[in-house]
This record gives sequence, structure tokens and C-alpha cells, in this order.
Amino acid sequence: MIGVDTNVLLRFHVADDAAQHATAASFFADRSERSPAYISLVVLVEFVWSLRRTYGYSWHDIHTLLGALTMARDIRLERQDVVADALSIAIETNSGLVDNIVVLANRADGCASTMTFDKAAARRIPSMELLS
Repeated sequence: MIGVDTNVLLRFHVADDAAQHATAASFFADRSERSPAYISLVVLVEFVWSLRRTYGYSWHDIHTLLGALTMARDIRLERQDVVADALSIAIETNSGLVDNIVVLANRADGCASTMTFDKAAARRIPSMELLS
């Protein structure tokens, strides 16, 4: 397994730098089930944030892309089950993908709830509670 940084994942998917895109594409072409690319939760969250804020991707496009990443045989996501569940919940409830990842990862680590100042997230996401 070989870990990738956010910038490698971005160059591959966004292709805003031709030379780096070609290098990243070659790297991912060499991945397999036996030698997958590893994407940590930190990288995944940075990737989502960058796609949305910097590149203006729609949530639909981000959800589609992450759905493909969760199914790829040559990619391993940290806590893949959490990411897949968070993606499903975000789509079903129209709630924040990253907020759902945080809540589900916290729950998997034994947290009874997750405190937030985000009123919308507290309304939409079970076990996310408003800290007031």
C-alpha cells in the first residue's frame, strides 16, 4: 500500500496542472489490489474541502466521485465503512458529508454524541448535539 497526499489526489482528478496530472495518472495506473493507493481521512476531508471551495464542484459531483473511490479495488480508504455510511447518510438527509464522517468516526471510537455549534448539523445529523 502506498499513501497519497491531497495534492496528488487533486492533480489526478482536477487536472489543473498538465505535468502533475500526467504523473499522478501514471501513479494511479500502477495501483492494483495488491498495491493499492491509501487515502487517509485527513486527505479525504482536505480533498472534499478543496473540490468544493477551491474548484467549485457541486455536492452531487463530489458524492459521485467519493462513491467511485469507495468502490475502487486499487484504492483503500481509511475507515472505508465510515466513509461509505457517511456518504449514504449525506445523500439521504441532505446533510454535510464531512459532518457525517466526523459523527460516524466518533461513534465508532465510542463517543455517545458529537458536540457542535453548527445548528443545521445538529438538526440534521443524529447524535450531533448543539453545544449551547
